[in-house]
Amino acid sequence: MTHANAPLTPTGRRRMVLRHLDDGLPQAHVAAEFRVSRPTVATWVARYRAAGEAGLYDRTSRPGSCPSQISSGLIAEIDSLRRQKKWSARRIHHHLQGLGYQLHLRTVGRWLHRLGISRLRDLTPDGESLRRAPQRIRAGWAGHMVHLDVKKLGRIPDGGGWWAHGRGSQQALASKRAHKQRVGYTYLHSAVDGFSRLAYTEALDDEKAATTIGFFCRARAFFAAHGITRIHRVVTDNGANYRAKDFTRTVSGLAGRHQRIRPYTPRHNGKVERYNRLLADEVLYARPYPSEQARREAIGVWVNHFNYHRPHTACGDQPPASRTPARVNNVTPSYI
Repeated sequence: MTHANAPLTPTGRRRMVLRHLDDGLPQAHVAAEFRVSRPTVATWVARYRAAGEAGLYDRTSRPGSCPSQISSGLIAEIDSLRRQKKWSARRIHHHLQGLGYQLHLRTVGRWLHRLGISRLRDLTPDGESLRRAPQRIRAGWAGHMVHLDVKKLGRIPDGGGWWAHGRGSQQALASKRAHKQRVGYTYLHSAVDGFSRLAYTEALDDEKAATTIGFFCRARAFFAAHGITRIHRVVTDNGANYRAKDFTRTVSGLAGRHQRIRPYTPRHNGKVERYNRLLADEVLYARPYPSEQARREAIGVWVNHFNYHRPHTACGDQPPASRTPARVNNVTPSYI
């Protein structure tokens, strides 16, 4: 399709053709005047002589014949099977093959898409009502579901890194050398109660199964101090520490059951994932820290603020501790 300012629109082609037919200019001279090739002039002159001004418009690039295209009757059969029986493309393909038709499964799917009936909700006027409503993982009471997760962070060298002093500073160069010497990582183990959103966080040196078991026991004691004496379900991802038999055995002994989410589906553990996001936005990357210890202290202060002072929309704009059975409202010591 030509654009509006193209030199050879249908109007420009008409002028070019008439310069040859009416004015008598040779085709070579017309081609030089309009800055096109001589065969181009010959093509449009021949089309004008054959079809008049209608021949000056662009033709479709569709081939004149397509032997492999399915017949209109078969298309009507596909449309009828879909609308009346609501069959899938695969079932329609199997049915038509049984009748002797030779066609590919993708051909059926493409025609369903062209006909506008590829989705089930396209078949009924109230098709939008057939869509499944978004489901949320809701905890019925405190202790119903406790979500666990680990966030891995690089350690901050003493004196701070490049973020605190700039990339070209001496401290940044020292931090870079320390990074090459493998300063190590900090592992933030977190547990969040799905009903009250009460959170417990510890900064530990690894994420091994034994370390995770110790963290879970201390988290259970923390929840018990807030009136959550029984944990019915522990929800984790599929990390190696959570798949360990010792961890599963410990959870089975101290809680109701251990539930691992579907692989590569972190939204099923979304409560603790959202908690980690808040932790990162409001503490971890809110300002530079001079040392790892300073960051750990800031995390401890923020966790207490989150549990006892920060309003949470899931708790009716009240802090999570107000929704626990014990209704604890005082600030407890940091567990970091």
